[in-house]
Amino acid sequence: MRIQKNFTEIVGFILLGMAVLVISFNDRFTISNLLLPESLLTFNMIFLSILIEAIPFVLIGVFIAGIIQVFVTEEHLKKLIPKNKLFAVLASCFIGALFPACECGIVPIVRRLIAKGVPLFAGVGFLLTGPLINPIVVFSTYMAFGEDLRMAMLRMGLGLAIAIIISGFICVLFKNNQLKRSKDIKNDHLAIPKQPFSIRIKKMFEHAIDEFFDMGKFLIMGAILAAFVQTYISTKSILGLGEGIVASTLVMMGLAYLLSLCSEADAFIAASFRHLFPQTSLLGFLIYGPMLDLKNTIMMMAVFNIRFVMILMIIITGTVLGILLFVHPWI
Repeated sequence: MRIQKNFTEIVGFILLGMAVLVISFNDRFTISNLLLPESLLTFNMIFLSILIEAIPFVLIGVFIAGIIQVFVTEEHLKKLIPKNKLFAVLASCFIGALFPACECGIVPIVRRLIAKGVPLFAGVGFLLTGPLINPIVVFSTYMAFGEDLRMAMLRMGLGLAIAIIISGFICVLFKNNQLKRSKDIKNDHLAIPKQPFSIRIKKMFEHAIDEFFDMGKFLIMGAILAAFVQTYISTKSILGLGEGIVASTLVMMGLAYLLSLCSEADAFIAASFRHLFPQTSLLGFLIYGPMLDLKNTIMMMAVFNIRFVMILMIIITGTVLGILLFVHPWI
């Protein structure tokens, strides 16, 4: 087990090192210096754009996770999360809506919260709403659609309702935290309030660094997959499948999953399709993408049990599609 962990860490360091080298010396890898296929250069550009877009939010996420690990105790969380399950779901969704985190940056935060004793269903509520309806995302949606407040409010309101419903399903279906290595996570760097503040700050940074290297390799794997899909799978062929409200909504949801865009910028891409698809389908793109995409699927599979992730993916997909089709006549 120890050998496997060391091997995984070595692979993670190699991946992160390669990413840093490619970013640092990207200007040297030009067509004039290397005879590379144009598709490979496109792949490199998309991979870097995804990575550069996501890393700042992952850094924010791991530092918040470090603060939670060192400074927040189980007693604090028990006071924050209501005992009533319904109120706990509502509280987690509303708190998540206030965090400016993307779908990859929120994963380490949620892992730390659940390891600290937050119920799984409350963690899922936080996981879904954090990237979807935080103030930055709402403002970017408002601007992308030509200062259309209605579209921003539809994304926020429907997204919040869908997150609450999904969290309710998780509350009924799962009783334990579904974390991998949850015992190791919970007992690692336990918060000790009596230690000097400087020592606790040091532990916070140590934990944030460990968390970054732990999650960073999975972010890179997800970015590679997303870049491959965007480079070698024709978007036009996917869009050609979208005839009818059901098909067009599924196509836009699938496109959001494959493109793996940051939730702070995806509204500008969705707005470019508004002359091709109805608003319901565009909302499918805007709501489904921040909840579930290629890169955060890889990261969730590194944190949670695979069976749980697969069931969560089915629940998210079914709920988003079902709710959007239900409200379609009024949109």
